[in-house]
Amino acid sequence: MANIGGNIKGTLQSGVVTKNPIGEQERIWKDEITLTGWLGLQSGEKKYDTFEAKIEESTHVFLCDFDADAYALADRDLRMVCKNRVYDVLLIDNPDEMDEQLEIYLKRTGAYEGICKV
Repeated sequence: MANIGGNIKGTLQSGVVTKNPIGEQERIWKDEITLTGWLGLQSGEKKYDTFEAKIEESTHVFLCDFDADAYALADRDLRMVCKNRVYDVLLIDNPDEMDEQLEIYLKRTGAYEGICKV
């Protein structure tokens, strides 16, 4: 198995809805796992992605070595923080179920971790 390496650290965070002291619901983000990989901007012809709605919506993809703990989080409400930028996780893919790499499809939210609360 090849080592993908990478130059970016990305932290997957899971969202938990709780109630604040006055009964309002608020989402709290909990760090789950930090991965090292490559963050790339998505581009290409939309006409070729017609039936891949989640991939079509993505703005970036994070490519990293396979991590079973990260892949196990795929069904949760997730976001990823890379370089203080916040991205919604749309899909965590283990291509062909080969357990060699993860492709994490992201959508940039415009928020910055630590500067404004999401």
